[in-house]
Amino acid sequence: MQVICVDYAVREESLAPQGKLKIEWADRQMPVINLIRQQFERDLPLKGMTIAACLHVTSETANLMRTLKAGGAVVALCASNPLSTQDDVAASLVKDYDIPVFAVRGEDGKTYYEHLHQVLDFKPTITMDDGGDLVSTLHTDRIELRERVKAGTEETTTGIVRFRNMEREGALKYPIIAVNDAQTKHFFDNRYGTGQSSLDGILRATNVLLAGKKFVVAGYGWCGRGVAMRARGMGSNVVVTEVDPLKALEATMDGFSVMPMKEAARIGDIFITATGDKNVIREEHMMVMKDGTILCNTGHFDVEVEKPALEKLARERRVVRENLEEYVLKDGRSLYLLGEGRLVNLACAEGHPSIVMDMSFANQALSAQFIVEKGHTLEPRVYQVPPEIDNRIAALKLKSMNVEIDVLTPEQDAYLSSWKAGT
Repeated sequence: MQVICVDYAVREESLAPQGKLKIEWADRQMPVINLIRQQFERDLPLKGMTIAACLHVTSETANLMRTLKAGGAVVALCASNPLSTQDDVAASLVKDYDIPVFAVRGEDGKTYYEHLHQVLDFKPTITMDDGGDLVSTLHTDRIELRERVKAGTEETTTGIVRFRNMEREGALKYPIIAVNDAQTKHFFDNRYGTGQSSLDGILRATNVLLAGKKFVVAGYGWCGRGVAMRARGMGSNVVVTEVDPLKALEATMDGFSVMPMKEAARIGDIFITATGDKNVIREEHMMVMKDGTILCNTGHFDVEVEKPALEKLARERRVVRENLEEYVLKDGRSLYLLGEGRLVNLACAEGHPSIVMDMSFANQALSAQFIVEKGHTLEPRVYQVPPEIDNRIAALKLKSMNVEIDVLTPEQDAYLSSWKAGT
């Protein structure tokens, strides 16, 4: 039974003990966010701030919320995807940590946007988004709240694309820090996190053997790189499709086969999209796919596989395993869609390992502190995470791993700062 009141909306409060164990286990794998939480508890850098967060409601996100609250902020959280919520974690945040959460796994579109509005009802001074729906809603339906917001952060590529388009059109009304573009985020979260967790989702949903399969990766950004790398490590023959000549060249030089989707569609066994664009796998591709082909997506929104085309082609649909739906086409072939075409690592598995999200959410926490300290100096546009934050997080992560590095000598530092020394 779903529990709903003005202060929170979660599926079932009785799930809280199980969720608390998950949160505590994740916390053990997140040493950087732990160190930041200790500093926040001492200094209260977020005191007086109200943070509206639209993120995947997972055990890792829970530890970010705990950190923001420890810093003195009032925090409210909703889901950034209807299938990514861990209901037990949502319940624990409410019952054990007194953090309002508005998220129920499998919620419909109407409920999803109701939850966005309930978080915005807290009248945020900082927004924390993953995909752009919270900020978009604030800019369209809740414009009366915009003047209160100092700035926001964005977690994923899809959101950054949306906000840069808003900036270009003059529609963005407050600054956004592009957490997704921090080096300690996309080098590790997007590549190693998405690479491992996407395969985890595919295997949980299908239990197929990846070795020997033709595995098609659409998009060779940081997420696509990670998926391709891990699929090859599992013995798959990896094919990459791209629209960017530089990325296609990089994939070729990395040893992958590169071809257009119309060619890959005829030979692939498993397809995964990682582009952030829509209709990457279309009707024309489905028409030539092999019987038994598996389709999935690891981009933020469920638009990369053209589901309306798949539904039109099908004469029959049935769920054959949890998160695995069979579409029997009119000619008798079957295509299989994972997790309703939503991001496979969270719809069909648990998302990124905690140790990877540690760096991503450290960027979120320190970017929130940066907004409090410097937000008044920023214009309404998209900003990179300051390099000093990136470097601090990298140094903290190395420290937590007991890895030491060299330090420049004064002579070396002077040499790198000068233009006069030559051969």
